[in-house]
Amino acid sequence: VQLQASGGGLVQAGESLRLSCAASGSISSSYVMGWFRQAQGKEREFVATMNWSGGTTYYADSVKGRFTVSRDNAKNTVYLQMNSLKPEDTAVYYCAAVPRRSILSYHYTQSSAYTYWGQGTQVAVSS
Repeated sequence: VQLQASGGGLVQAGESLRLSCAASGSISSSYVMGWFRQAQGKEREFVATMNWSGGTTYYADSVKGRFTVSRDNAKNTVYLQMNSLKPEDTAVYYCAAVPRRSILSYHYTQSSAYTYWGQGTQVAVSS
């Protein structure tokens, strides 16, 4: 499985960005997809996750109501729509994937539970 994240950039506070995570290889609807981010000098943190087959989503409290995860099955792509961006959202954003059979639901927010990772895309939000 290969993941390719894109869509990052520099925006002002209050603006929006949409990140994409294109999956190739043996990815299927039996995977759990996650978005994580890592700000400079900080540990990687959970942002959002989605069960590809059922579309069930879960968000970190810090982004709930502002970020939305979605998927396009035909394109094998997962999106992270980020609205009302804040300077504290500045980070490198990573998409990740793991077979659903290999992860317990209460581990969805843990980066160590994910097997495959994209290369990261930088998001910078100015005030």
